[in-house]
Amino acid sequence: MDDLATLRNLVLAPYILKATALIGIKRKVGGNQFRHVFATLGILLDYKLFNDAVLLKASLLHDFLEDLPAAQVDEIRCIDQDGDAVVELVLEVTQTKGEPKPDYLERVLLTGSVNAKVLKCADRISNLTDLHLDTHTSGKISEYLDQTEKYLLPMATEVNANMLIELTDLVKRRRELCRTDI
Repeated sequence: MDDLATLRNLVLAPYILKATALIGIKRKVGGNQFRHVFATLGILLDYKLFNDAVLLKASLLHDFLEDLPAAQVDEIRCIDQDGDAVVELVLEVTQTKGEPKPDYLERVLLTGSVNAKVLKCADRISNLTDLHLDTHTSGKISEYLDQTEKYLLPMATEVNANMLIELTDLVKRRRELCRTDI
């Protein structure tokens, strides 16, 4: 099946409807988590990852369990025939309560599936794009960039050379931004 046919047959509507619950979750950079998950989906589509319906569906719910603590995995499992696989991928990229961010990122790096790493890289690209000095201090940005270099660049090295290039470029540009703030 060619890319157009693949996209034509992709059914995302039930996942979009489920993701609308994220509209009420505000982001520090402005907007809400619903827009962020769409940006993450857009990044995956930009990289022409059309052929993995589970990856695309999971991108719409990748922050669902973290941001909506009352949410249950069964809400996702029953959406469609891919629900179980989507849950497994979402769980791989979900930071558990009390899990320190470095431990979480190391877990995904060391034990995550290829799709978990691709999804986490797309998520980080979206987050880096939204990272600005009017919402974060230079110190917080620098810490986030350090995490990106330590954990996300190795992930991207494993799974997608073009994501590695984009992540490296975003880190470089954000570091330059922080230097001009001094």
